[in-house]
Amino acid sequence: MSADQLTADEIRDVNTRYHDTAAEHYDAKWGIDFGAEGNRQVVGKLRKALGGRPLGPFERSLEIGAGTGYFTLNLLRAGIVRDAVATDISPGMLRTLEDNARRLRVPVTTRVADGEDLPFEDESFNLVFGHAVLHHLPDLRRAFAEFARVLRPGGTLVFAGEPSRVGDRLAAVPKRAAVRAAPVWRALMRARAARNPGGHGDSDPSLEHHVDVHAFVPRDLESFAHGAGLTDTRVRGEELLANWFGWANRTLESSAEQSDIPWAWIQYAYRGYLLLQQVDSRLLEPRLPPAVFYNLMVSARRL
Repeated sequence: MSADQLTADEIRDVNTRYHDTAAEHYDAKWGIDFGAEGNRQVVGKLRKALGGRPLGPFERSLEIGAGTGYFTLNLLRAGIVRDAVATDISPGMLRTLEDNARRLRVPVTTRVADGEDLPFEDESFNLVFGHAVLHHLPDLRRAFAEFARVLRPGGTLVFAGEPSRVGDRLAAVPKRAAVRAAPVWRALMRARAARNPGGHGDSDPSLEHHVDVHAFVPRDLESFAHGAGLTDTRVRGEELLANWFGWANRTLESSAEQSDIPWAWIQYAYRGYLLLQQVDSRLLEPRLPPAVFYNLMVSARRL
């Protein structure tokens, strides 16, 4: 059964269970960083999404689908948000976020919440944002109406890391190539075949194909924002070469036992991704239409 055959309640339940089981190893799996590079990445994405708009500081922020805290905690540490509320449908993710916050000595409020039914008063936040979360939500018109409701007048909405429909198709090319190359790559790396190939940390791989509900074209995100009464809507595309490189490498790595992957390969994949990210940002993103990139980001404002 695919995601489009599930009911909205079933999609929410699958997302909760999937991310609960992924939470403990999520940061290690995806290289979540709360140091200088993580700060640069998060602040850079927010700056890119906002364009010429002020980069805060925002008095009170709400993150939808905060996961283990990558965006909220980095923005707090950067002083861009002052009072942060982090929500997620997954209690397991929020427990990991709370552990990260304690380790970093960063104060944050957490709340288990569905983005389509937010348990907050009207006009409560100056910034509502999220990263790689909209594509998990069954009813986006309802969700955007909630985002607009809890925004204060003049408040800002930003969502980044959302898969584009065209970019997702393009990313399938390096993934397929990597699947074919995986046996040779493992031989070169002297790595054993993975016992659980394609898993997401320790998540249940049987749920993986049910958690992603949407891929977008730019006009989709514009329409949701306009439908919620938001204004100054802006959609940008982000990362093309970096994601081709990243998805090829992640596909190769998921075919092997993680403990067998050499450190030299890990450094090559990490530094190569950062280099291609700069090529995308400086050369391609200003020149190509947003739809061709793997990730889309949308910003808007409440009057």
